[in-house]
Amino acid sequence: MATLKKITPCLWFDSDGEEAATFYTGIFENSRIVHVSRYGSAGPRPEGMVMTVNFELDGQEFVALNGGPEFTFDEAISFQVNCESQEEVDRFWSELSAGGEEGPCGWLKDKFGVSWQIVPTLLDELIRDPDTERSQRAMKAMLAMKKIDIAELERAAAVG
Repeated sequence: MATLKKITPCLWFDSDGEEAATFYTGIFENSRIVHVSRYGSAGPRPEGMVMTVNFELDGQEFVALNGGPEFTFDEAISFQVNCESQEEVDRFWSELSAGGEEGPCGWLKDKFGVSWQIVPTLLDELIRDPDTERSQRAMKAMLAMKKIDIAELERAAAVG
């Protein structure tokens, strides 16, 4: 029997949990669908319909539940993707926002309504910089962006 993690995010979908899990595992490296379970005769959804999809994104376990239309996603919960390079920022931004919507400050919603933050690791370093003027210049630049531009953050922080 597999050992369960203490905390596993469960994402509530109406009926497209398997499609979402397939979409996400196609974007993140070291990702896979682990198990698909289906509703049985006890319901509450049609027998044979996908109930849950256990999947991993870069080693992080998730569950997608096809629970029905009662609940939807909003920005109160998001997944932060830490990126080492502009190439990573660009790739995750492009792939996750496809069919969804771009938001401010590195936030986006994917086509399933799940919110993501695509964040270069440099941003955290700049925001925590002990030089508060440098930190605030970086923050001001970030607040004016949709997709984060690392070179622009560095330029803004350096101007003084």
